[in-house]
Amino acid sequence: MGYSIQAGAFRDVNNAVRLTRSLEDRGLQAFYFAHSSGFYKVRFGNYPSRDTAYAAARTLRDSGIIDAFMIVSPGEYELARGSGKTSGSIRDDLARTAQSFIGIPYQWGSSSPGDGLDCSGLVLAVYQLNGLNVPRTSREQYSGGTHVHRRHLEKGDLVFFSTSGSGRVSHVGIYIGENLFIHAPGAGKTIRTESLSSDYFRHRFVGGCTYLR
Repeated sequence: MGYSIQAGAFRDVNNAVRLTRSLEDRGLQAFYFAHSSGFYKVRFGNYPSRDTAYAAARTLRDSGIIDAFMIVSPGEYELARGSGKTSGSIRDDLARTAQSFIGIPYQWGSSSPGDGLDCSGLVLAVYQLNGLNVPRTSREQYSGGTHVHRRHLEKGDLVFFSTSGSGRVSHVGIYIGENLFIHAPGAGKTIRTESLSSDYFRHRFVGGCTYLR
């Protein structure tokens, strides 16, 4: 992940939604999240350097699209949340958010809870709702994180599988502790909890990674 821009401080979530859509209409990857201050904030973009992120933000500000902004550095996503939370509490939040999606139908290619979610879309939605950003596809999510041995997985970490038998990552879930994970399994099914010890997933497990270290 590169540098991103954070802007806005909205009491009304609808204002955050409008800014997010306005940025998306300009071809920017954008999302909003609830900040610990009680305001909704918007984060967007993926820039190779702080200078390019700042230049893009200044252009948007001068055009009246955004007002005050801050640049979020790679690896500083937790700090940018401004929550003062420990890593453990952030992990608990990720697990609780993932559990709140249980029962939502699978929808290939979707990262919008209202439309249903696919496996990597679930990860994206859960992380973004907690003020964190990850790549869109399961393979990108696997390559973009810090790899973690199965024995060292913690809540909120990601677990990856090869469901095609090729050995390549094709599926992802969110680890919630006690050898369990939540995922969007496939067409005609709903988001659910599974065990890493089940025969199916044990034999297809590729590895785990974290974005919280």
